[in-house]
Amino acid sequence: MTLVTDPAAPRIAIVGATGVVGNTLIELIEERSLHYREMHLVASARSAGRELMVDGRPYAVQDLEDFDFGRADIAFFSAGTPISAEWVPVAAAKGTLVIDNTNAFRMDPDTPLVVPQVNAHVLERRPESGIVANPNCSTIPLVRVLQPVERRWGIRQVVASTYQAASGQGHHGIEELLEGTELALRDPDAELPAERFKPPLAFNVVPSIDRLLDTGFTLEEQKMLQESRKILDRPHLDLTATCVRVPVVNSHSEAVWVEAGAPVDRDELVALLAGLPEVTVHDAENPGAFPTPLRAGHPDHVHVGRIRVTPDNPRGFWLWLVSDNLRVGAALNAIQVAEYVLRHGFMAGGTR
Repeated sequence: MTLVTDPAAPRIAIVGATGVVGNTLIELIEERSLHYREMHLVASARSAGRELMVDGRPYAVQDLEDFDFGRADIAFFSAGTPISAEWVPVAAAKGTLVIDNTNAFRMDPDTPLVVPQVNAHVLERRPESGIVANPNCSTIPLVRVLQPVERRWGIRQVVASTYQAASGQGHHGIEELLEGTELALRDPDAELPAERFKPPLAFNVVPSIDRLLDTGFTLEEQKMLQESRKILDRPHLDLTATCVRVPVVNSHSEAVWVEAGAPVDRDELVALLAGLPEVTVHDAENPGAFPTPLRAGHPDHVHVGRIRVTPDNPRGFWLWLVSDNLRVGAALNAIQVAEYVLRHGFMAGGTR
């Protein structure tokens, strides 16, 4: 059990506890035996009063409007950008260390944007804002494989195409995909639900995620550029993306082309990626092998396959990435941030 009486253990709040990422945070706290002395599950008024189990104990979901963040040392926020924009500063002002899984503070210069396997060093002291930002679900697996490439060969350009699952839109996104799929199978001419995905996602692909910007790119595509630059500390990184929603329930995929600064040897590249923590290379011994969202393997790993160096440009190579967007791309990254913070000695209102 991870509920302990140790006064050094943190008091934890999960804002958005009833959502799909909130549920995943609870699962990971249990699986990874993250010690805590208090647990507070928090959500909007419409979800308040529901009961959720954590480590076999029932917890009533508390109304965000009434919750006192002075009762939490660490607060995970995953209730959407508008909620974070309003309530994260309230929590931080109480001395709570906030780990925020939205776009609200990622580009704030006083807020570190952290992937622990890549830039945990930015957490060597408590952030000025009292906030640690969790990156976008497609950025996290990408920067984890780009960093070692940058260190070994340098990077001239990155082109990424994402294939993002319905779970990126939470429980409602999954339900809409399943409902639309069932309806389309019964009646191919039926009008399909399109509240979360426009046009409908069932038996379709939608090359537009988040709002359209004046540049012609979407906000999701801009996030991948800006966040990768910040995490890798490469302010001029040349990265461009096309983000596509696909009719998959869970796990995002990415086709990534990288032009390095020097010729790349495939065997060395495979060995480099296979040596990374929590990365599985599927074609290390069987060239052409690849992971898929349906059966990638370990849910806490970034899965890599179809590693190809382009014959006419040995500086260029392709990767195929698959990762569980609810775990690797969201909740697991947040939990690993918390684990790092707890190991290195600062929590609410304190310094290292």
